[in-house]
Amino acid sequence: MKTETVFVEVFGNNPIIKVLDFLITFQLFDYPLTEIAKNSGVSYSTLQTFWEKLEKNRIVIKTRRVGKSDLFKLNTKNPAVQQLIKLDWNLINGLEQEIVVKN
Repeated sequence: MKTETVFVEVFGNNPIIKVLDFLITFQLFDYPLTEIAKNSGVSYSTLQTFWEKLEKNRIVIKTRRVGKSDLFKLNTKNPAVQQLIKLDWNLINGLEQEIVVKN
């Protein structure tokens, strides 16, 4: 059984959050949509329902095309995405501090 990250635990176990969590965690890499769906635990058809909004708002960007597949990654130049990344780190740091205090 896969454990939830702090990001998913705080913001809820919904498809968009799960996809954002995956993309934040692996922000240095680009992936085809099928891999994003698989690795985030979201069905491909569900991913398709909101992917266009992520592209339109420049949350994700197309990086290249390999064969018939477009590859995408998190747009780390977007100020909103930068804030999400900071928030994720702050949540992780808060959890670590809580663990240290308890021990």
